[in-house]
Amino acid sequence: MLRIVAILALAGTVAGGALAEGKPVKIRPDMPSVTVPTPGGGTAEIKRIQDNDHEVTGEWARTSRACPPFCIQPIRPAEGVTTIGELELIEALKDPEVVVVDSRTPDWFEGGTIPGAINIPYTQAYDRMGELGCEIDFDGWDCENAKQVALFCNGLWCGQSPTAIRRMIDGGYPAERISYYRGGMQSWRVLGLTVTGE
Repeated sequence: MLRIVAILALAGTVAGGALAEGKPVKIRPDMPSVTVPTPGGGTAEIKRIQDNDHEVTGEWARTSRACPPFCIQPIRPAEGVTTIGELELIEALKDPEVVVVDSRTPDWFEGGTIPGAINIPYTQAYDRMGELGCEIDFDGWDCENAKQVALFCNGLWCGQSPTAIRRMIDGGYPAERISYYRGGMQSWRVLGLTVTGE
C-alpha cells in the first residue's frame, strides 16, 4: 500500500513539474506577439501572459453586476456595425488607417487599456467626431471622409461603446465604418493580453 502511495506521489510530482514548466502562450500558433503603433508615435508589443497558472482577479473576475445599468449588450449595437473579436481587433491595431477607440471614461482608460487605443469617452463621442475624419458643417457633421474605427469598453455588460456607436451614427457617422469589440477589456484580460497603463 505504501508503495502505491509513493508511486502516485511521484507521478503527481512529475505531472506537476511538467505543468510548472509552462508551455508558451501565443496569440495564434503562428503569432507569439505583435507590435502595434501607439498614439504618441511609438510602438507597443501585445502578447499573452506566459504564466500558465495566471488567473483574472479583482474587478475583472466579477460575473454579476446589477442590471440596469450593467446589462448584457447585444451582439450588434446598431444596424450596419460589424462586431469583431480579439484577432480582428489586433489587425485593426496594426492598420494605420483604422482608429481603435477606448470609449470608457478617463478613469477607466488610465487604469489600463489596450495598447494603441485612443480615449474618446462615450459622453464625448458625438462632439469629437472631427478626430475621426468628420468635418463640422451647418447641419452637424459631414462624415464623407470618416475613418474606419473600432470601439470597445469594459466588456459584454458595458454599455459605453454601444452608446458611443449609436450617438456617432445619429450624428452621421457611417455604420459600415464602425466595428464593435464586444468582449472589451474583460475578455482581453481573460485571454492574458497586454494591457497598458497599469
